[in-house]
Amino acid sequence: MVDLTSSPYAEGPRGPKPRRSFSRANIFLYGTLIVVSVYYLLPLYVMVVTSLKGMPEIRAGNIFSPPLEITFQPWVKAWAQACTGINCDGLSRGFWNSVKILIPSIVLSIAVASVNGYALARWKFKGSEVFFTILIVGAFIPYQTMLYPLVIILREIGLMGDLSGLVLVHTIFGMPILTLLFRNYFASIPEDLHKAARVDGAGFWSIYFRIMLPMSLPIFVVAIILQVTGIWNDFLFGVIYTKPETYPMTVQLNNIVNSVQGVKEYNVNMAATLLTGLVPLVIYFVSGKLFVRGIAAGAVKG
Repeated sequence: MVDLTSSPYAEGPRGPKPRRSFSRANIFLYGTLIVVSVYYLLPLYVMVVTSLKGMPEIRAGNIFSPPLEITFQPWVKAWAQACTGINCDGLSRGFWNSVKILIPSIVLSIAVASVNGYALARWKFKGSEVFFTILIVGAFIPYQTMLYPLVIILREIGLMGDLSGLVLVHTIFGMPILTLLFRNYFASIPEDLHKAARVDGAGFWSIYFRIMLPMSLPIFVVAIILQVTGIWNDFLFGVIYTKPETYPMTVQLNNIVNSVQGVKEYNVNMAATLLTGLVPLVIYFVSGKLFVRGIAAGAVKG
């Protein structure tokens, strides 16, 4: 017979006492998160419900009340009928202008910055640290100080008022921070991989395309999200370096919301605002997990 009273199991469970689910710390933590979430989601809720109401219901009802009769006419008008100055074709023209600005700006800035970061991390050359320091200093210079010099430069090369000029501006201003991100990420990849590839006879471009790129999806997603958010939401560069025919979506949104002619249509304004912010929101929610992975895997490491 086994004497169970002398067994260590007779003393009961050991280890730290399980924490209560509703401790004071948890209540404070989740309470804070709920308050912050409500603070950010409440304006979005108001925008959505207002965009689905007719103007008579908006004038007579509470802004927090859901629509009694849902209508998508404000969305249709914001997209295709609202006046953005002398044109009354809604945000549709500005949307395609923003797409024409966004895609080449992302491709150029990320392609050049990734090669810069790879070279600065793995192919040290004479003066590379000085070059990197100058590049990073450029990221902290207020871009407002460069607005007028860039106007002169774009005018002299014949790109002032053209979408190509705005693409060039976004590419230049995205270069410092993106180079920093790629340089830090590539520096976090084990150097033994680079040395082994060099021993096997691989060169600069072979290592970049065959080793670095396949391992760099998270940081590319980080760069894409940062560029999409910055370029798509830009207003200042768009209104300075383009003209009414090539205004991006944000400039046209400003013309709709701040129009002083006719009746103020709050439902159309809310629908136009939601349409303008839809692209970066969709991209972020689709690739949010990869964004977190890119940050955690070395995007902000020194």
